[in-house]
Amino acid sequence: MRDNDLTYKKEYIRPMMTPEHVYIFRFGKHKLNNRVIIRYSHTWTGRLKINEIDVRLHHQHHPRIFKTERDLIIYLTNHLEKKRQQAGDAKQNEAPATPAEHPASE
Repeated sequence: MRDNDLTYKKEYIRPMMTPEHVYIFRFGKHKLNNRVIIRYSHTWTGRLKINEIDVRLHHQHHPRIFKTERDLIIYLTNHLEKKRQQAGDAKQNEAPATPAEHPASE
């Protein structure tokens, strides 16, 4: 994360009344305005079982909720592709227009 100039903060919450564990990961470039909340529990063999992954990017009002890590990765790759495409379109719109060539009058 630091290699990409992102700051982050990790928090762990162990709710008293439920067997779920909650891990909160906040990150962002200038402010910590992105958040991933992972709710997980342990199976009877001791393995971790992810119950739910909530993602809020840039203060979204409704979090995106995923059941598996694979669903989260698919969403993030699509989101990143859209952002890159929007950035490319914005650069093309900002580029100075070349003047149209007019035929020389004879």
